[in-house]
Amino acid sequence: MSELCARVRVSGRVQGVSFRRFTQQQAQVLGATGWVRNLPDGSVEAMICGEQSVVEQVLAELRTGPDYAQVDRLEQETLPMRCFHGFIIRYDQ
Repeated sequence: MSELCARVRVSGRVQGVSFRRFTQQQAQVLGATGWVRNLPDGSVEAMICGEQSVVEQVLAELRTGPDYAQVDRLEQETLPMRCFHGFIIRYDQ
């Protein structure tokens, strides 16, 4: 089993549509750890960690997003596994 982290940046209509909460819910349901936050440019950034298959499932959900979101672009960078406790919404930028 391969564990990893994916740092992602999601662009489009992703702020003001509960995208962070949606990301947190998907990560928690699927068993990923990490965080998600809004960025000043209107995009959303997340660090999603766990088994490779779990991370891929979360990313697949983020490509669609919640109702009212419009994902135009999802950029991802694969990083070595890091330990996080749970999955949180960060309020810093």
